[in-house]
Amino acid sequence: MLRSTPSWLLSRTAAIGQRFVADALATVGARRYHVSVLATLDEFGPLSQAELGRRCGIDRSDMVALINELSDRGHVAREPDTVDRRRNVITITEAGRSHLQELRALVAGAQDDILAGLSTEERVTLVGLLTRIVESHPEFVAGGWGQPGSTRSRD
Repeated sequence: MLRSTPSWLLSRTAAIGQRFVADALATVGARRYHVSVLATLDEFGPLSQAELGRRCGIDRSDMVALINELSDRGHVAREPDTVDRRRNVITITEAGRSHLQELRALVAGAQDDILAGLSTEERVTLVGLLTRIVESHPEFVAGGWGQPGSTRSRD
């Protein structure tokens, strides 16, 4: 009975998906959070470090180390905010945009591996159904899709 419940199946599918994506990203020394941060900066432009963390659903204590890592690799630039010098503004660099394209290709390949047992039509249907589930529970959606939704405390 347990193996036929949607929650169990979704949990197992999520674990499979996370493994395939993590393994693909690891081939270039990247992690899921790298994709999230770079994609958010690419989509929304420069953001304060705190806002970036909120949009990506990354705890501020982890954000500093992550930004340090991406900055050391030349993928982001961190500069003091001209309005409030206590804050840092994070910007994606051209090298970061190039790296993001590489990461997106790796993630796309992982998606193909995850969904190998489904036809193109079944994949479209699955994505549509999963999107409806996620959109019906916005309180659980971290801002990786552009809307702050983390249930963690704010500044």
